[in-house]
Amino acid sequence: MVHTRKNKITNAILFIILAIGAVFMIAPLLWMLSTSLKDRQDVFALPPKWIPNPAHFVKYNEIWDAGPLLSGIKNSLIVAVSVTIIGTFTSSLAAYSFAKLRFPLKNQIFLLLISSMMIPYPVVMIPQFMMFSQIGWVDTLKPLIIPGFFGNIMMIFFLRQYLTSVPNAIIEAAKIDGSSYIGIYSRIVFPLIKPAVAAQLILWFMGIWNDYLAPIIYLNSPEKQTLQLVIANFNSTYAIQTDYPLIMSASIVALLPMLLIFLIFQKQIIESVAISGVKG
Repeated sequence: MVHTRKNKITNAILFIILAIGAVFMIAPLLWMLSTSLKDRQDVFALPPKWIPNPAHFVKYNEIWDAGPLLSGIKNSLIVAVSVTIIGTFTSSLAAYSFAKLRFPLKNQIFLLLISSMMIPYPVVMIPQFMMFSQIGWVDTLKPLIIPGFFGNIMMIFFLRQYLTSVPNAIIEAAKIDGSSYIGIYSRIVFPLIKPAVAAQLILWFMGIWNDYLAPIIYLNSPEKQTLQLVIANFNSTYAIQTDYPLIMSASIVALLPMLLIFLIFQKQIIESVAISGVKG
């Protein structure tokens, strides 16, 4: 009886703490949506008005003429879709190789690959820029796309750890039946890791979509900029004019694809987290 009462009190405290945390996390998003529907003068009203009265949707029409928002969305889609699709394929192949194939220095190469994650991006930022500048890739989408074709270290690590739980007997039986390495990958390995691949692909897509640092280094022309640079330019241009409803409207448009992806694929993301915990 006492133990049950303690559990109820503990659960109640945890619920309150999580509820407070949820409020702090969702409040900025609600404020962003509210601000996008306000008049300029209502943004600075005291006390703050959370519910705009009246609500205006005019800024959602103005943002398309206020900056190259449409081209920013197109460029972000080109980068994110091409990198995640091809990069996921190469990452899963690498994970399969490190988990199930035998070749010289396999563990050492994998350790070297993981060690590269410890190198901060600012360390390689300038040499990388100089290299891409010499081959004429600056102010193009190539520096954002081509390196991603060779895979993602975090995805390789995650999928490799996932594949270590797959019995080697399945792979050996397929070899005895005459399957090639590509056949084993396509018919056995990939179907087994499909939930983990889906979750990692979604998270990688979200990371690329929200990336700001790499695009600001390599992209100069307005028509080449990705969505996050366009939003940043909105902020620098219209914040001076205190046109925060316009800025927030553009931010909502940039957020919507990620919100939709998370709502549609939240099952895969949660399953991936659960699976990684069990496999670990």
